[in-house]
Amino acid sequence: MKHFLWLLSVLVLAASSLRAQDRPNVLLILVDDLKPVIGCYGDPLAITPNIDRLAARGVRFERAYCNQAVCAPSRNNLLLGTRSTSLGIYSLGQNFRLGAPDAVTMPQYFMRHNYRTEAIGKVLHTGHGNHDDLASWSTPPLHEKVVEYLLPENSAGGKLTREEAFFTNRTLDRIQSLPRGSAWEVADVEDNAYADGRIAEEAIRRLRAAKRRPEQPLFLALGFVKPHLPFTAPKKYWDMHDPNAFQLASDQHHPEGAPSYAGKRGGEMVNYAPLTLDNLKGEEMQRQLIHGYYAAATFTDTQIGKVLDELDRLELSKNTVIVLWGDHGWHLGDHGYWTKHTNYEQANRIPIIIAAPGVAAAGRATLQLAETVDIYPTLAELAGLPTPDGPQSIDGMSLVPVLRDPSRKIRDHAYHCYPRGDRLGRAIRTEQYRLVEWKKISDPVESADYELYDYINDPGEKRNVAAERPKVVSQLASVLARHPEAKRVRRRRWAFEHLGNRAEPAQRACAGLEACAVAQRSAKGLPLTRRANGIGAANQTARGFCRRPGTAMPYFLRRRRRAGNFMPWAWTPDTGSEVP
Repeated sequence: MKHFLWLLSVLVLAASSLRAQDRPNVLLILVDDLKPVIGCYGDPLAITPNIDRLAARGVRFERAYCNQAVCAPSRNNLLLGTRSTSLGIYSLGQNFRLGAPDAVTMPQYFMRHNYRTEAIGKVLHTGHGNHDDLASWSTPPLHEKVVEYLLPENSAGGKLTREEAFFTNRTLDRIQSLPRGSAWEVADVEDNAYADGRIAEEAIRRLRAAKRRPEQPLFLALGFVKPHLPFTAPKKYWDMHDPNAFQLASDQHHPEGAPSYAGKRGGEMVNYAPLTLDNLKGEEMQRQLIHGYYAAATFTDTQIGKVLDELDRLELSKNTVIVLWGDHGWHLGDHGYWTKHTNYEQANRIPIIIAAPGVAAAGRATLQLAETVDIYPTLAELAGLPTPDGPQSIDGMSLVPVLRDPSRKIRDHAYHCYPRGDRLGRAIRTEQYRLVEWKKISDPVESADYELYDYINDPGEKRNVAAERPKVVSQLASVLARHPEAKRVRRRRWAFEHLGNRAEPAQRACAGLEACAVAQRSAKGLPLTRRANGIGAANQTARGFCRRPGTAMPYFLRRRRRAGNFMPWAWTPDTGSEVP
């Protein structure tokens, strides 16, 4: 009997190993701020031959949408399969585990099924007080610079600039005192002088290593950082584009009849020199920015091509599922807006391309509406894994039926959101309409303001027609009502209390303990120090949001002071007080 059980266990292990060997590799390509200004999406001015050839291998989703048009929440949506309204986190500076401490991320899920999971570049959002998630990766993620200057004149003589500080979690309590870096840089340098070139080189090394490990499939996430601002790409990519060929946005006005708070001005853009609200209205400045965006996109496309070439050379393509995903869209002057951070079409429409050998209909396009959250269950099914079930809310649905038959319809709308102050705009996009419901979370629907846009008759969203079409609003509002009420995770009391000039040393101590970068209240412009209720002068606490090594749970790094002396740092479960 013992011999039989031993033999049975050996056979089970062998079968499991065989299944792992037969499973496809996964190459997940994330591109920061990339909207569908891509050749295969019909843009005649885009120079993106490598993304175009990827599209020729798979299915291109023409009506794909992010779930929130800002970096960190959108990447949460991707890696958790969870919409922001289910998670309750809408900001850059809050880590997703505040809303879902026990969540199983997409790479964690693949790791549990014997995949080796690796990340290079910007995958989860690091910066603005946020940090990566070590529990998600087989090896520590390799981060690269999002904001990078090679010429000192573009960074105030080589100083730390505002956006560099944001993305490296430095001096978050005094961002506005830092100089602005340039919005663009044209340097005659090699590709690997900038982050995306180095990301491609490291990806090639990882693929070669995977070729030597055929017994274990690879889940490799590549987070390319351009065309995110600043538009820093080698000169040759600028030279490939004629700035006079670009058309400026024809309508640079806020949509007629839309709530005044629904749009945006300034923000991220004016953290870069020489941009101001006034000069952003000028034709020359707009043309320079559009030129920079396209040049940066071409630069990243070339790096993607190097990775695809190596995948082919190693003969891994035939057993690798490839997904290309833009984390959100980007306003290029339409409505007078720049960057993302709205509920409008140009901020939310994204590229999704999926190449799955033997499954996806090569070179086809689909009009099926798709969301970022769909990628998690789709990749799980393509890899032959069980359907993921959380414990977080899995809001997406598998797109595999659409990959097999691009004419298939599996949903009638896409869902996204964006906050404005104490209001949240929840939106649905159908083939014809977008409805946006603006209200405070948990307030009755009777208090809501609505936007309604008809993309058949008004593709540029010039007029909010909600007041003119109450029946359409009612019909779409009933669809929106099928979604659960939005959640909101209450903001924690971050950082270091009562430390004064000891704050930065404490921050460095926390960041140096294999944890992650410290999330600070100052990411929202609040003071670095704040007295906590019930903490007396003789028993003060320095607290930073870190991830304790070897765990996925948020912990406070706590250091008490008694009689003027600081005791050693110690980990304490995150049960701290909260503020709105």
